[in-house]
Amino acid sequence: MDMSSTTPQITLETDRFDLRPLRVSDAGLIEMYSADKRVARMTSSIPHPLPPGSTEAFVKRSITHERDEDVWAVDGLKTGGAELMGLITLQRMDRNQSEISGWVAPAFWNTSLASDAIHALVKANPNDNTTMFASAFQDNPASAKVLTHCGFEYLGDAETFSVARDAAVPTWTYTRKL
Repeated sequence: MDMSSTTPQITLETDRFDLRPLRVSDAGLIEMYSADKRVARMTSSIPHPLPPGSTEAFVKRSITHERDEDVWAVDGLKTGGAELMGLITLQRMDRNQSEISGWVAPAFWNTSLASDAIHALVKANPNDNTTMFASAFQDNPASAKVLTHCGFEYLGDAETFSVARDAAVPTWTYTRKL
């Protein structure tokens, strides 16, 4: 993929929160939440236990112009909420496609935050995609429900390696045409 086409990341505003690019100052909250085993086990890329320096390296990769994914903080300060309630990511793929992923801090589970963040990102379509993909671990039906609620359609079963679990985990894969 040609990284020279990477554009500056925009802030996406909703009534409830903003999806904003990461800042170096987010590292502490990201580390606190992503070090939680419940969060790490439901992602493919967060190790558990979290190695020292990994969060700072993640933030540094996320804010560089040479990145291949865009990462937004779910920031609720505008409505009196927390500065960082989770992260949502678009991994750029070829043929005008992206894969959406993310996590919500446990304190904000069951608040429709994940659905609202995905809806906002799909509506804004900041990478001008024709298709978005997503997946959910099969032992996390709540994430699958969020995806279908956001208009994603089931594509098939697969598996993804989870660093926290040190194992391949069965997944459901979803797609959304834009």
